[in-house]
Amino acid sequence: MSGIDRQLTLETRTSLINKHLPGTQKAESELENEGIVHLFNNRETMERVATEIKLRGERTGADDLEDNYERYGLYFSEQIGYILKADGTRIPLQYGEIKIKKTTGKYHVIPRTRPRTSY
Repeated sequence: MSGIDRQLTLETRTSLINKHLPGTQKAESELENEGIVHLFNNRETMERVATEIKLRGERTGADDLEDNYERYGLYFSEQIGYILKADGTRIPLQYGEIKIKKTTGKYHVIPRTRPRTSY
């Protein structure tokens, strides 16, 4: 089965959302502190990715019992975002993931290179 067949609540901590949006203070801080940041093209793209994952996304990482999140992801045919490195290098991203906190049911969406693997 694909998609998410239950009601989800968007995470209210704006830092988790702004971290993945270009031009925000949180994204700039992440780039300065970490040297790398994963960004959506813009807010509209982020919202579209979330909608598409809710409709067609595949569950990933279900075997990782240590993970505090339930994850669903989807590959897109077009670029949805990019990795920005401190030296200005940009790497296109075509995979989006919804992370749902198991204890609260709240979610946020992130651009990635591929599904998360177990650690």
